[in-house]
Amino acid sequence: MLFTGLIILLTILYLIILELSKNIILGWVIGVLAAVAAILTRSSLTKKGQLNLRTQLIIWGAFIGILCINYLMTSPPYKNVPAVDNKNPDVTEVVHVTQGDLTGVYNADHSAKVYAGIPYAKPPVGELRFKEPQAPEAWEGVKACDAFGPMAMQSRGNTLYNSLSHILGWHDYQVKFGDEYLEPMSEDCLYLNVYAPGDAAEEPLPVIFYIHGGSLTTGQSSYTEYRGEDLAKRGVIVVNFAYRLGVFGYYTADDLKEESPNGTTGNYGLLDQIAALNWVRENIAAFGGDPNQITIAGESAGSSSVNAICVSPLTEGMFNYAIAESSGILAHKPFHTFRDYNEATVQGDKVREEFGVNSSQELRDIPAEKLVQTATDQSAMTVDGYAIVEQPYLTYEKGKNHEKALLNGFNAKEADAFNLGIKATADNYEELLAEDLEDYASEMANVVPADSPQRDQHFIVDALGDAKGALNEAYSAIWFSYSHYLWNNYMVEQGKPAYEYYFTKENNMLSNYHAGELPYAYGNLWRHPGLYSDEDYKLSDIMQQYWVNFAKTGDPNGAGLPKWQMRAEGQDKLLQLDTTIKMIDDPNHQLYQVIDKYQNSIK
Repeated sequence: MLFTGLIILLTILYLIILELSKNIILGWVIGVLAAVAAILTRSSLTKKGQLNLRTQLIIWGAFIGILCINYLMTSPPYKNVPAVDNKNPDVTEVVHVTQGDLTGVYNADHSAKVYAGIPYAKPPVGELRFKEPQAPEAWEGVKACDAFGPMAMQSRGNTLYNSLSHILGWHDYQVKFGDEYLEPMSEDCLYLNVYAPGDAAEEPLPVIFYIHGGSLTTGQSSYTEYRGEDLAKRGVIVVNFAYRLGVFGYYTADDLKEESPNGTTGNYGLLDQIAALNWVRENIAAFGGDPNQITIAGESAGSSSVNAICVSPLTEGMFNYAIAESSGILAHKPFHTFRDYNEATVQGDKVREEFGVNSSQELRDIPAEKLVQTATDQSAMTVDGYAIVEQPYLTYEKGKNHEKALLNGFNAKEADAFNLGIKATADNYEELLAEDLEDYASEMANVVPADSPQRDQHFIVDALGDAKGALNEAYSAIWFSYSHYLWNNYMVEQGKPAYEYYFTKENNMLSNYHAGELPYAYGNLWRHPGLYSDEDYKLSDIMQQYWVNFAKTGDPNGAGLPKWQMRAEGQDKLLQLDTTIKMIDDPNHQLYQVIDKYQNSIK
């Protein structure tokens, strides 16, 4: 009985590992059969009197060996993520775009159409690596756009570890059949997705052009939290897409600048975003969208990218409004996702040294799977003289930024997930602040004392420490909300509409951490059954309508919605998004004054 119990226990644990690793169903079958075979073999040997230490070791060895080999042999295949969740979806009518004809698919109730995996540029491979995106090639026949394109090259975590993070961190792991595959990753990644209402509208619809986040090093357009089906139902067209990341998107080198007809280097990911925007302007009318009514939107590094597009001379007149969630690059020296050209080229030099080459041309010969493993920092845009011609704040000071209105804001616990491995104590607190504020760390420590209250939530793997609440509060302002303070102030100075939010709603998933607002604003709470309450769905309904109203008119307000006051001289309150929605004072005003002093000292 002990042997049988151990085999059953090990088999259950093994099946759990197979599930978390997304191994194919055949692996489950083989695992169970191996367990049955081990039990029957031992039983047979016992009856024959042949069971001894040697035969028991053989049984155990064979059982463990089969499980190990099976784990490797039944690993998940790579498969493009389907555009919609319903099986065998109905196909849409044929749509004609510049490159040719295509079809999409309907969601289950035909309330939305999704056209996924549409190429908006040539694959940036071979000689096109480290070059501006090129116009996409035409195709013959009708292209079935029913699955998302591959994610851009990036570091991919272990599948088992990723599943555990969804159990312990996001709390949204679901056991279901049909997900036994991995999303492909490729340098050939320049594809976009269009979400449209199921029924054609009488008039062209406004467009929300969404740029995903991920520190400019990770992310994919298939991510469920910002899919656009639900916003499309409210009368807008939503577009999202993949763009080059990391070393493929932001590697900077003088020899590339010299070979470029535009004298550019270092902003290939940003240029991809602009190419996608240009494709939308040329083709979105075929999907029912209005090319003259585009709102660019993004979160985290996507929000920083929105900020960059607002200052790029390449995008003047290409969009109307901007939605920016949890980032920007308007500090004199932004804390992340932006660097000066010299710093960018130094990191570029390190790439060539790392791979033992002398030129960028030689880097083009290195397999993408190897190049992506670079240990250098390739997570920031730069002033290249083409896509970005000066420090972004200078463009805003001149009033030459392009957005006509701004909806923007931040969350309560922005920095917490980025500080998980740091133990912050009263002893090292100022030292940790000095990493970004230098001589102004002590002043920040006076504003946010080390003994400030701890957060009301924390991740299970957080290193904590008695000053962790203070560190997270300070860095949430330094890294994230400060950029919105600057952005709104510039908009007020220019007399342009700006609306700022503060997302504080707690829940059982992403809560009010970084990116926690995304499934509310884009209508994807339903993808996580049991993790959100009726209050969450009510808030999501209101947020979606704010976003849609803003895309239509540049003003989020509308009938039946709580009044969202516009920023103005003497009106710097922001809208708290929670169970109760109301205008409140920005909780970080004192912190901004310290950060201002630091930024002015290095101007």
